[in-house]
Amino acid sequence: MLHGQAPDFTLPASNGESVTLSQFRGKNVILYFYPKDMTPGCTTQACDFRDAHVSFKEANTVILGISRDSVARHTKFIEKYDLPFLLLSDEDGKVCDLYGVYKEKNMFGKKVMGIERSTFVINAEGIIVKEERKVKVKDHVGQALEFVQQNLESN
Repeated sequence: MLHGQAPDFTLPASNGESVTLSQFRGKNVILYFYPKDMTPGCTTQACDFRDAHVSFKEANTVILGISRDSVARHTKFIEKYDLPFLLLSDEDGKVCDLYGVYKEKNMFGKKVMGIERSTFVINAEGIIVKEERKVKVKDHVGQALEFVQQNLESN
């Protein structure tokens, strides 16, 4: 479990720029880690965040998705599904390690290393106020939005 100040980092983003977590101080942040662009669960999750994007924005909340995919793959994913938020590329896994989301998983009976679907809710002061591991995609975005609306400042 991570508590307190969210570990800061800088990663290349789908907009062609480098993005640093702390640049979003003053806004709440949904920082979600997911295994891979274009896969069924990850696509559903991204589209759910897309569909709730305006509601998150009204709650002063930025959505940032992170996987180990390249920026080029992120760009294709964004274009295909019209995603209105940034995806960050953590190809070397350093930020995944920083947040403890790179884990051994079972895939079809084989043990493999990969990103455990996880979401961190970070308040406007940069403090982690909620952490979810082993996220189930169904209803996840709605629950995250409800938490933000009920527990965090939206101005």
